[in-house]
Amino acid sequence: MMKKACFLIAVALFLIGCSTDETPSSTTVEIDQSTLEKHIRALASDAFMGRMPGTRGEEKTINYLKEQFSKLGTLPGNGGSYFQEVPLLKFNGHASEEMLISGSGELIRLHHLHDFMAITEKPLPEAGLENSELVFAGYGIVAPEYDWNDYEGIDWEGKTAVVLVNDPGFESGDSTLFKGNEMTYYGRWTYKFEEAARQGAAGVLIIHETGPAGYGWGVVESSNTNNYLIMESDAPTVDVEGWISHESAQKILNATVLKGEDIKALARSRDFMPVQLGLNATVSIENRITREMSHNVIALIPGTERKDEYIIYSAHWDHLGIGEAINGDSIYNGAVDNASGTAALLALAEAFKKAGPTLRSVVFLAVTAEEQGLLGSAYYADHPVYDPQKTVADINMDALMAPSPMKDLTITGYGHSEMDEYAEEAAKEQGRYIIPDPEPEKGYFFRSDHFNFAKIGIPVLYADGRYEGFTKSKEEIQQLNDDYLLHKYHQPSDEFDAESNDLSGVQADVQLMFRVGLKLANEDYFPKWFEGSAFKTVRDNN
Repeated sequence: MMKKACFLIAVALFLIGCSTDETPSSTTVEIDQSTLEKHIRALASDAFMGRMPGTRGEEKTINYLKEQFSKLGTLPGNGGSYFQEVPLLKFNGHASEEMLISGSGELIRLHHLHDFMAITEKPLPEAGLENSELVFAGYGIVAPEYDWNDYEGIDWEGKTAVVLVNDPGFESGDSTLFKGNEMTYYGRWTYKFEEAARQGAAGVLIIHETGPAGYGWGVVESSNTNNYLIMESDAPTVDVEGWISHESAQKILNATVLKGEDIKALARSRDFMPVQLGLNATVSIENRITREMSHNVIALIPGTERKDEYIIYSAHWDHLGIGEAINGDSIYNGAVDNASGTAALLALAEAFKKAGPTLRSVVFLAVTAEEQGLLGSAYYADHPVYDPQKTVADINMDALMAPSPMKDLTITGYGHSEMDEYAEEAAKEQGRYIIPDPEPEKGYFFRSDHFNFAKIGIPVLYADGRYEGFTKSKEEIQQLNDDYLLHKYHQPSDEFDAESNDLSGVQADVQLMFRVGLKLANEDYFPKWFEGSAFKTVRDNN
């Protein structure tokens, strides 16, 4: 009897341990590929009108997200609301058909869209340049840590800076010049505009080149249409922010003392001084300005023991809306960019609900107006719903497009924080390896919403598979990536097609992000920034 009783007790304990009523093990929870497809298909459909903030497309998008998060059983993430209001100014701006360049004896006419793009962030009905003197300002950088000042020695009032895109180190062959081929924030177009304004210039014209910019002229056109959004700010702005094509820049420079000069070599010199070109620019912009209230969408799964500590998953829900027709299509659906990342938020929320309670809280943040300059995440960073010091990490998802399961996990911003180590551990579980971004010259670290979290000290992870597939070669993957950038990125052709869109690779990437977030959500450690990262002091000093 004693032996029988012991046996029965053992069996009972075994059955209790195997009970199907218990919360499923995290290792058995998988991101549902059909969930990804369902939401990408919906968000990238014509019914959502390209998801432009401040339009009917926004209203449909944010209400769809609210409904889906609510169905999953998440809580409103901003008090009693799923929404965080983001006040914006909407510009309906029209640049003159021509920019006139005078002073050389020959009038140079640059044509809007084809040769130049021009906008203003001045909240005025009219803005522009009237015979503004053009001055070549190299890369348009003031960087004391590099002992660099491209604006030195000139009174910039009323003048327009003509600047190169990217950094002096790009294609220089000198790894000690700035960060060599790796773009710093000084290389981003947003910085160029900000610095010209700080210097008191009237305008700034960036000479566009596909290589150093990381995208073609078509992206400049489609991303700077008549309708654009900004956040109100007390920061100085120039009267005109503009781009000129490389061919147009050559026409201008050929009419100056710089004719025949290698302007990049000139601008890379530590002895560089601004060059007055002896030319003037005239262009006008008419604006109709309205106030818009856009919205970030925030959902929450509260933790148990450490519910005042937060893991944030972020993705931008917006795209470019309805714009210039290309091949008869005017709806910029943004299936990859970024219906994919937004769908991933919903799939992750579904997975966390299946996995059961976590010690820390998990936040799903769909931000607005990324395409307008990371505005929604910038607003969140300035008005955080959750204490940044209690925010463990941000895991950002933007333009998920792995065409099949990938061997690599490419980390944009590799080397900044211990989030690399979390990613590497999760990648090994999938039989994958990690690599730094192989194209650091394109500045992807500064081109999505994680950057605004990093700026307030929150460690970030921005990674996906994009280099080598398990079934597709590096060459095949590169060809697919190139095709997307050339023919779909910020074009109406970025649409979802179930027959040609294999989501198995995206599913594997999102599964990895789930694994990383789940680990963070069930421990008490805060990942650290590495020594030398520009963001470490922000975290340490707050």
